[in-house]
Amino acid sequence: MSTFRDLKIWEKAMDIVTKVYRDTNDFPKEEVYGLTSQIRRACVSIPSNIAEGYGRKGKKEYIRFLNIAMSSLFEGQTQLEISKNLKYISEDKFETMYEETRELERMLSSYNRKVESSI
Repeated sequence: MSTFRDLKIWEKAMDIVTKVYRDTNDFPKEEVYGLTSQIRRACVSIPSNIAEGYGRKGKKEYIRFLNIAMSSLFEGQTQLEISKNLKYISEDKFETMYEETRELERMLSSYNRKVESSI
């Protein structure tokens, strides 16, 4: 592997970011600086932290960034749920997006364990 772009977790996170941006386009305009911005920032943070950690020296520092990515993922999941509760996204769209974030959660957790075991 030569770059963070080769990581499946980074690719999956980028896919989620793209979908979140599309899905939040129809949020109410009064949410542009609220929930819309918050959910987008949380989801952008996931692949960003994976990439930033990859570029750091040392596996302990890399693991720290992977943990930050996981925290951002949980934040995004929570905001998706809030969006569903407020009826900004449909139940079906929520279920699809939530399952994708759960898949990334499993992938990220597994990858994190792999990196930790190589220390």
